[in-house]
Amino acid sequence: MATEKRVKRINELLKRQIGQTILEEVDFPKNILVTVSGVETSQDVTHCKVSIAVFPASETKNALAILQKLIYPIQKLVNRSLRMRPVPQIRFVEEKDMAPAQRVEAILENIKIEESK
Repeated sequence: MATEKRVKRINELLKRQIGQTILEEVDFPKNILVTVSGVETSQDVTHCKVSIAVFPASETKNALAILQKLIYPIQKLVNRSLRMRPVPQIRFVEEKDMAPAQRVEAILENIKIEESK
């Protein structure tokens, strides 16, 4: 079992590395932005849930499907890049607290409409 402090450090390391891997290796459709918003690693450090935020929110299912399809190559790249053993098994989940992000998205869309007038 890992200590709470170690799990926090592992979460941050995985968040940074998985985000970088997704940025470099995964091609999403043109108008989709995907970010890693959090990582929750189990106490035994064998599994982790990677929360992703997708903009626009209507494309979340599409983005999750793309990530799920590429989960093995992503896992392989993360395993190679980290110098820890075991590397937790990755599982992608939708970010649940999207209300603030959706509000920002709506404001940006209104600004875009205002500028086009």
